[in-house]
Amino acid sequence: MKNVRFLAILSFLFVLQSALKAQDRAAGTLPTFDAFEAKLAQAGSRAQILDARSQEEYAQNHLKGAISFSVANEADFQKQIKSLNKQNPVFIYSIANGRSGILAKQLRENGFIDVTELPGGLSKWIGSGRSVESTVGAGLSLADYQAQLKSDKLVLVDFGSRYCGSCKKLAPIVDEVEKEQATNLKVIRIEAYENKALVKELGITSLPTLVLYKGNQAVWKKAGVTTKTEIQSGIAESL
Repeated sequence: MKNVRFLAILSFLFVLQSALKAQDRAAGTLPTFDAFEAKLAQAGSRAQILDARSQEEYAQNHLKGAISFSVANEADFQKQIKSLNKQNPVFIYSIANGRSGILAKQLRENGFIDVTELPGGLSKWIGSGRSVESTVGAGLSLADYQAQLKSDKLVLVDFGSRYCGSCKKLAPIVDEVEKEQATNLKVIRIEAYENKALVKELGITSLPTLVLYKGNQAVWKKAGVTTKTEIQSGIAESL
């Protein structure tokens, strides 16, 4: 009798754990960065790694073993998923978690049972020093970058990408600040994925990221779409 009860409890716990995992997958809960890496390594040859960005972005930089898998065209999507195994784990990434989130949702709706997004996206992967397969050079060296920082003015560096939606939203804000603060401010724009070594060296793990320098020293930093008021406040406090 005790054995029956014990087995019943184990069965209940297993069902509960499975339900919670299914709920997490349905909600699109993101793992920690370390958990993603560990799961990817454990999956080994069964891992299906999908790059949810454009083919142009994929050609420049991508994770080893990844395939280009754009979410832009429904017909292409339906054709591409036929090449995947719904029983094997799927790992998805984009610049951050915009396009990868859309693709993850589409795959779950089409019956894929194990879908994991890279939290923070490729920007965090590169900024954390992980390797990628690349067709572009390392870009600016740290010495080259530091040489550009030399100025009698404050220097605002905008780390972004022309493929990044949030970066495009921030760009006109930075342009306005640059014009209004012309006497006090120099602006440098860095295309992150063409300067991978620099991004790694500086620990830039999110795009866009703004860094304000005074006398070659970073005095203010903000990741994400930053308001004009926030940027102006950072400048005012540093003058």
